[in-house]
Amino acid sequence: MCTALVLTLIAVALAALSFGSVSIPFSHVIGTITGSESVTATERTIILSIRLPRILLAMLVGSGLSVAGVVFQALLRNPLAEPYILGISSGGTVGAIIAIGLSLGASAITTPLASFAGSAAVMFLVYGIAHRRGQLDTNALLLGGVMIGAFFNAVVLLIIAVFNQELRNAFLWLMGNLSSANPDAIIVVAPVLLVASLVLLLQARNFNLISTGDETAMQLGVEVKRVKRLSYLLTSLITGLVVSVSGVIGFVGLLIPHVCRMLFGPDHRLLLPASFLLGASYLVAADILSRTLLAPSEIPVGAITAALGAPVFVYLLRRS
Repeated sequence: MCTALVLTLIAVALAALSFGSVSIPFSHVIGTITGSESVTATERTIILSIRLPRILLAMLVGSGLSVAGVVFQALLRNPLAEPYILGISSGGTVGAIIAIGLSLGASAITTPLASFAGSAAVMFLVYGIAHRRGQLDTNALLLGGVMIGAFFNAVVLLIIAVFNQELRNAFLWLMGNLSSANPDAIIVVAPVLLVASLVLLLQARNFNLISTGDETAMQLGVEVKRVKRLSYLLTSLITGLVVSVSGVIGFVGLLIPHVCRMLFGPDHRLLLPASFLLGASYLVAADILSRTLLAPSEIPVGAITAALGAPVFVYLLRRS
């Protein structure tokens, strides 16, 4: 399973190096990788300096959002849960844009930290709203997440209006954007995101038990409160990191876990790594579409994922 998904990811990544507003022959892509002298300097620059960082960013964002979606769906036992719908992505956007507007975003570290703070604040706010008499009302959590997400989107528009000059490109954050892939930011974000995803993967057995119910999980020895606190913190961290480098990209955490659940079953020991790999491939493929459908113009990748994910959301809502 993992071998097939890894091969798929490699194939999609190679295609992404070739396709774009300027098409590069596949043989030249391979030549760039192998160091062939037949590749022109322009092609080498496009592949290594422009497309490769963007592909790596798409992999990180896609895998991070997919893992976060799997974890939220397991903990909340709701198929509609994911960072975008719960408003966590919007909170991260507010944190990142405030940092940039206050000229704190010059460092590759300050923006992810501010974004994480915004995501974590929204996560705990939504959780507090939905927690009643010691019980978590998942319907209230989803509705609260949608409303808080809408509120924070309005806050983003207000901040953009106030800091007009500094944030003239910030509208792209509301639609998701991979065009400004920054190697320094990738170097900062990648290790933290990978470690957080690994820690969540190690909780896979606990997620399997929590999915059957908190009481059942506790009877089988799971420290449910500790696992949930750790998981909510890590998923907020992942979401904040992703938003800090790509803006709001919705429905990845909704679509990919369900596709993997249909292909590989509900066992989180398979579901988490499968979602990580397939989510990376999916967002790289979506980015190919964003760069080629209206070339040389570019569609925000968040618009592509929303167009694909919104019908799935409606379908799941009707089933629920």
